[in-house]
Amino acid sequence: MRHLLPGTQASRGMALGRARLVQPSRYAVDTRPLAEDEIEGELEHLHRALDTARQELRELRGKLHGALAREVNEFIDAHSLLLDDAELLRGLDDLVRIGHYRAGAALKKQRDKLAAVFEAMDDPYLRSRKEDIDQVIARVVSALQRQTSVEERKLAARVGEILVADTIAPADMAQLAGNGLLGVVTSSGSAYSHSAILARSLGLPMLVGARDALALLHDDDLILLDAERGEAIVHPTAQDLARYRAWQREAAAEGRRLATLANAPTRTRDGMDVRLLANAETPADVALARARGADGVGLYRTEFLFLRHKGLPSEDEQFIAYRDLVLGMGGLPVTIRTLDLGADKADAAGLVLRGEDNPALGVRGVRLSLRYPAVFTTQIRAILRAACYGPVRVLVPMVTQPDELIAVRTLFKLARQDLKRESIDLPEKLPLGAMIEVPAAAINVRALLEHADFLAIGTNDLAQYVLAADRGNDALDNIYTPLQPAMLRLLSHVIGAGRRAKKPVSLCGEIGGDVNFTAMLLALGLNEFSMHPSQLLQVRDRLAALDHATLRGHATRLLRAVTHEQVASLLAQLEA
Repeated sequence: MRHLLPGTQASRGMALGRARLVQPSRYAVDTRPLAEDEIEGELEHLHRALDTARQELRELRGKLHGALAREVNEFIDAHSLLLDDAELLRGLDDLVRIGHYRAGAALKKQRDKLAAVFEAMDDPYLRSRKEDIDQVIARVVSALQRQTSVEERKLAARVGEILVADTIAPADMAQLAGNGLLGVVTSSGSAYSHSAILARSLGLPMLVGARDALALLHDDDLILLDAERGEAIVHPTAQDLARYRAWQREAAAEGRRLATLANAPTRTRDGMDVRLLANAETPADVALARARGADGVGLYRTEFLFLRHKGLPSEDEQFIAYRDLVLGMGGLPVTIRTLDLGADKADAAGLVLRGEDNPALGVRGVRLSLRYPAVFTTQIRAILRAACYGPVRVLVPMVTQPDELIAVRTLFKLARQDLKRESIDLPEKLPLGAMIEVPAAAINVRALLEHADFLAIGTNDLAQYVLAADRGNDALDNIYTPLQPAMLRLLSHVIGAGRRAKKPVSLCGEIGGDVNFTAMLLALGLNEFSMHPSQLLQVRDRLAALDHATLRGHATRLLRAVTHEQVASLLAQLEA
C-alpha cells in the first residue's frame, strides 16, 4: 500500500530504489567484571579492535578517488586522529586494567563520559565533536563484535539502494556513493550538517528529519525518494513512477542546458557582471573550476597538507602544491588561505593545543599560526615563492582584531627580505585579506579594512557564532538559517564597508553556492561569490534570471524584517 513519508530537503533530486535499513547502533554490553587473569586477554581484544578500525579508515581512504576523496578525506583524518588520541586510549586501558571492565563496557562508558561533556557545552563546535566520538566508538564496537561473531555486519553496498538510517557519517556516505547508492533518508539530522553538504556536492538526493522512517519501512521496500518535494513515497503507484520518469527527462535536459553555460559570462538579467570563484583543495577541484568557467579560486584550503602528514610538511612540499595550484588556474587569480587548524580540525603534527576548555573559542586559525611563527614562516615562504607563477592573494582565517593582520604583514615582510637575500624571485605585490567569520571582526570591519586589501566572509562559522546554534542540530532548524535578520544586517554591514573602502568582498561559505540564497546576497550588494566548483553552473544560471537593480532597491525592506519568516516571504515576492 502506498505511504507518504514527509521530511526536509537536504539535497535536491529524485531516486527510485530499494530500501536498505540501518538501525541505530546498540551496545551489547557484557557488564560482568573481569577476573584478574582475564585482563590481558581483554586488552588484546580491545587493541585488536582499535587496530581494525584504523585499518578500515586507511582502506577507505585508499578506495576513494576524485570527488569522493576530495569531499570526505577531512572527516577520515579527524576520525583517524581520534583513534590515536592518547587521552581516549589511556582512559580505555584504565577502565579495563583498573576498573575490570570488559572491552565493550569500557567503550560504552568512555563514550558516555565524553558525550556528556560535549552535550553540556554551549559551543556548536564542541557539540559536533560528540558526533565524531559516536561514529568512532561505533566503528570500534563493530570491529570488537566481529572478533566473536562469524557474521560480519556490512553497511551494504548493493547497487540500486536507498539508505534509510537515523544518521550517516560522511565517510560512510562517500563509500556507499561510490558503490552505487542512489539516495539517503534519515530520521534525524539537519539540512546544514556535514553529511547534507557532502550529499549536495555529490549530487545525491537526501531527505532528513523523516521521523518515522525506521519504524515504517522494511528492507527491500520500493521507495521513490522525492527530495524536490521533501517526501519519500513507499510502494509508489504508476502515477508516481510516471512523474519520476518525467523528472528524469527534465533533469537530463537541464544538465545539457547547464553544460552550455560553462564558458558563458556571469551576468544578471539587467547586465551587471558578477564574479564566480571556486573553493578548492585538490588538483581535481582546480580542473573542475577551470572546466566550469570559474573566474579564479576564491578559497584554497592549505590545512589538508597538515592533516595528511604525520609530521609538518616542508617548505618545498607546500611550495609545489601552491605552485601547481597557480599554474593550474592558467593566470586566473588564486586566493590561498593560510593554515586554518583548531577547534574541529586537529593535526597529526601536534600543533593544535590539547585540553583547551573551549577549543572553538581558543587557539585556532591565525591565532595558532602566530603561536608558531617558525611554522607559519615556512608556509609564508612557500606562498611567496609560488606567487611568482601567477596572481595570488593571501587570506587570513579567524581574524578578530587588526593587530593580527599587522603581525601577519610583519612576518611576510621578514620572509620577503630573507628570500631576497637568497636571490629568489618574488612577486611585486601580494594582497592580504581577512576572513570575516568572527562576529567581532564583522562589527569592527572598518578597523580591519585599514590593514586588509580584501575581505572574504565565511558564513558557516559566522552564522554559528552569531546565532549560537549548531548547524548540524536538527532541533535548531528554526534558528540556524542564513535568513535570520541579524545575519542579513551583519552581512550588509560588511559588504557595505568593503564597498565604501573600495576593497573587494567575497563570500565563501556554504550559502554562496546555494541558489536559494543567491537573490538575497545580490540584494545585500554582494558581487563576488566563491563556492564548490560543482555549483558554479547552477549559480551562474540563477544570476542570469535575477534583476540586480530591483533586488538592490528592496534591500532596505529586507533589512527591516524582524523574523526570518518575513525575510523568506519578501524574497519570495521579489523572485516571483
